[in-house]
Formats: sequence, structure tokens, C-alpha cells
Amino acid sequence: MKTSDSSLDFPRRARAVLLVNLGSPETPSVPEVRRYLREFLGDERVLDLPAPLRWLLLEGVILPTRPKKSAHAYASIWTPEGSPLIRTSLSVQRKLAAVVDPDLPVYLAMRYGLPSIASVVDRMATEGIEEVLLIPQYPHYAMSSWETVVVRVREEAARRDPGMVIDCVAPFYADSDYIEALHAASRPWLVEPHDHVLFSYHGIPLRHLRKADSSHAHCQCTAHCCTVPSPAHATCYRAQVMATTRAFAARAGLVAGSYSVSFQSRLAGEPWCEPFTDHELRRLPAAGVKRLLVLCPAFVADCLETLEEIAVEGRATFLAAGGESFQLIPCLNDQSPYIEFLAGRVARWQGVSEPAVARPRFADAISA
Repeated sequence: MKTSDSSLDFPRRARAVLLVNLGSPETPSVPEVRRYLREFLGDERVLDLPAPLRWLLLEGVILPTRPKKSAHAYASIWTPEGSPLIRTSLSVQRKLAAVVDPDLPVYLAMRYGLPSIASVVDRMATEGIEEVLLIPQYPHYAMSSWETVVVRVREEAARRDPGMVIDCVAPFYADSDYIEALHAASRPWLVEPHDHVLFSYHGIPLRHLRKADSSHAHCQCTAHCCTVPSPAHATCYRAQVMATTRAFAARAGLVAGSYSVSFQSRLAGEPWCEPFTDHELRRLPAAGVKRLLVLCPAFVADCLETLEEIAVEGRATFLAAGGESFQLIPCLNDQSPYIEFLAGRVARWQGVSEPAVARPRFADAISA
């Protein structure tokens, strides 16, 4: 057993890093996509409806038709190695493991699909891990992304080994090291001629914004609520994506009017964050934007929402509306700037640097 340098020879806790991303169907077949969507949309933090209504919507409206359409979309981006998201995530895991302490194992799990959080937590417990740095692969807080990952990992750890300590990297949406990594990865495209940069973020229902505001008196309640400082911003997805955009624009030297924000991937039936990306892709050419760059900072790895929804459907929409040049800036993926960012967070955690992680007090506040 490894020991500290202290003459008292206290034993060191066995530590590990756990990366968790969204997940993907095992194959782009209709049955596998249906199975994946049932797990994903069955999450009460994604479709936050009473269980009977969620079941009716899922089984009666979504699953009879959507799997076929989604399977076609997945098939269009599938690679010989499988899902692009899984392939990239495995590469990130390997590259991070190669640069951190060799005695610090790096695990990978998916919130939906395989490898499941439950199976990976079981493995960590079996291998004697006592303390974990959980890094949700989401820069921004949302109950349907960051929160559901943290809550599920904590639930599985409590089930498998109540003594396992879960430290968690907080949303890093405007942290200088994240913005620097995002800028470094985007720079090769930003130096090419273009008219406009569109920041396209994954959308969420406005109801989720209000639900995440513990004060119930700020989000969607005051004018310019995303720019007026408030404790509510700690759990406000929209305020955080706006902060990412401002910080990136300042770092990249983007001038006002040369960039804008939109939101993609919505379900019909209720208000979602606006403006919608597909609407903006139709509007921008008429406003004189002919050469467009699109950046998707809500995703750290390219996936269905970037590779198909933006790079294929979005491109076609923009060009059909009169645009002439469309370029999706790749996500951070497994590029060196992102690996360096992750390694920096791990190093700070190993040095017990409090700003790097959110210990139970933060996650406990959002797990009820």
C-alpha cells in the first residue's frame, strides 16, 4: 500500500478520475435507437413530467415515430469504429490517462447507454477506489445534462459503496482555462475569412430555467435577467451560455455584431430558449452574412447534434437561404488544448485546490 511522506505513515486514499458524457446507441439500428431514446427521454430530469404523463408522451407519441428518423441521422454520421461520441470519449480517456499520474486511473462512463454509470461505479468499487474526481463532460449547468450526471453517479456510489467520496468539477463555462482551450482549438478556423460567428447551444425548455432558479424571483422574472448579477446564475443554463459567449468573444477579439447566439434541438409543445438555430440559419443570409462559422460550445465532443444537425442539416438550410460558405468549427474533442485543460483540473484536485471542484455541498443542493 502506498503511504504519504509523513513519518506517521498515514495510508493514502485510492483515487481515480471519472469522465461522464451523454452516451449513444450501440448501433444506428431502429431497435437500438429506440432503446437508447427510452432511457434518455425516460430520465425525469430530461422530460420532467409526472411519471404517468412522461410514459404517455414517450410511449404514445415519441417512440412510435422518432427512432426511425433518429436512426437514419445516426447512420449518416456512424464510423467504422462506431459512434463518434463514444470513439472520441475513449480517445480523451486514453490521452488523459497518459498525461496524469500513472497511479491515477481514468474511467469513462455514459449517462445513457454503455458503458453505464452503474457498471463503472461497480468496477471502481471492486478495484478499491475510495475517492473520485467526477468530470461531467458539460461546460454548463442544466438539470438535463450536468445535474443528472452528478445525481446518478452519487446514487450509484451510495448504493455500491457509501464510503466512496465523489468530488465534482463544477460547470466551467467561463473559467479562463476552458475559454483558453476553446479558443486555441477554434483559432485555425477563426483566422479564415468569414462574415459572422454563430454560437449554437443545445436548447432547453424555459420551464427548466425557472425550475433551476431557487429564488423563484430572478430567471424570466426580471428584464435582462441573464446579465444582471444573481446567485441564480450558478444554476442558470442560459446565463452561463451567454457568459461563455462573452468570454470567448473577448478572448478572440470578436466585435459586437460579428457574432450571435442561438439554440438548437427542441421539442414542440412548449417554449424553449430562443432564437432557434434553424431560424437564424435562414435569417442570416438575408442580413448579409454569406460566410458563416458555427461554434457549438455546449458540446465538448462532436456528436449527432453537431455532425448531423448542424454540419449537414444546418449547412443545407444556410446555403438554401442564400449563404455561400458554411463551416462548423469542430468541438474540443480529443485535441491537445482540451486534454491539457482536463489534466490541469486533475492536478489541482490532487493538490486539494478547492476552486477546481465542487464537493458534496454543491451537488447535494441540486440532488433533491
